[in-house]
Amino acid sequence: MTDRQDAGFRDHTPLSEALTRFGEQVAPHGRTDAVPVAEADGRWLADALTARRDVPGEARAAMDGYAVLAEDTFGASERAPVVLDRNDRAGRGRAAPVHTGSELPAGADAVVKVERTEDRDGDVAVRATVATGENVAPAGEDVAAGTEVFEAGHRLTPADLAVAKSTGHQRLTVAERPRVSVVPTGEELVEDDPGPGQTVETNALMVSRLVERWGGTATYRDIVTDDVAALGEAIERDTDHDVVVTTGGSSVGERDLLPEVVADRGEMRVHGVAIKPGHPLGFGVVDETPILVLPGYPVSCLVGAVSFLRPAVAWLADAEPEPLAETTATLTERIHSDLGTTQFVRVSLDSGDATPVRASGAGVLSSAVEADGWVVVGPETEVLDVDATVTVERWP
Repeated sequence: MTDRQDAGFRDHTPLSEALTRFGEQVAPHGRTDAVPVAEADGRWLADALTARRDVPGEARAAMDGYAVLAEDTFGASERAPVVLDRNDRAGRGRAAPVHTGSELPAGADAVVKVERTEDRDGDVAVRATVATGENVAPAGEDVAAGTEVFEAGHRLTPADLAVAKSTGHQRLTVAERPRVSVVPTGEELVEDDPGPGQTVETNALMVSRLVERWGGTATYRDIVTDDVAALGEAIERDTDHDVVVTTGGSSVGERDLLPEVVADRGEMRVHGVAIKPGHPLGFGVVDETPILVLPGYPVSCLVGAVSFLRPAVAWLADAEPEPLAETTATLTERIHSDLGTTQFVRVSLDSGDATPVRASGAGVLSSAVEADGWVVVGPETEVLDVDATVTVERWP
């Protein structure tokens, strides 16, 4: 045991370096899907999207009122209105009724607001002068044909789908969802009704659902016990996935076998990252497939998944990960951190204040539920004082 511990964590790789090295082994998978617009929410575009038509496709009235030739209104005022023929057809000497969003009729080049007009025995008295194009939304005002609407790698939202459809797209070419195998490990794990010394499996459940939220497709595997052969078979079985993620068994104890299993079948490139919680995290490669070894403590597992797996899912789709939602808050309690370590401090938010959660151990899963996010204390910071302004990252 002592030899394993000494060998395992003499050094901790800084978080920034570990992420760079992990990114070097996570290459875009290059596979694409052509899907209907309605099914593309949350997908990454494989190619830039260009508008095929103007939106709107024609000039439209921007106000309720009358479509006119602007020059027919020159000199019109409250005291000296210009009287035009009310007519369904626009043109010289005529005023055609229109409503907001309706197509501007041929022969008109402006719209007079209805409140600046008055009906007079079938005619229209115009009490304001309008300029050419006034109160008119021109064709292509929203999006002009030929405009690049979204670049390749953009992750689509419901509003984006509306824009894509409006600009003439019925199907979109998107990156295939990255395939992620999530393997829970540990002889103490059970699916339900734990006995003495047993623990209900939750880490892989949590990670697999996060993968789906992040845009991947998760294969949530059955529990694998702490056995070298069984662990090796489980990893090799899933190297047809884009990445294999294991939970538990990542440290340096007698039952922490995964780093050795990965090293025996491929290469363990990092074992031990300077983060807290989560320092036993590691990763390597087996049969050219990235293997991410997450710690067994639930909060350590969450920190590792958000920090490493979340960007990996985007990288696999040849995209950049979106930044986590952030908010600024005032710290209500002092935070101590270890120099050289990036610490993720769970906090609750209340009226602009950030308070570290009381139960903050890496094994206290409920603390992640009670927290609204975390404050990331960089490796160069030893103390954050009360009343410090901090940035709180809101994880999904």
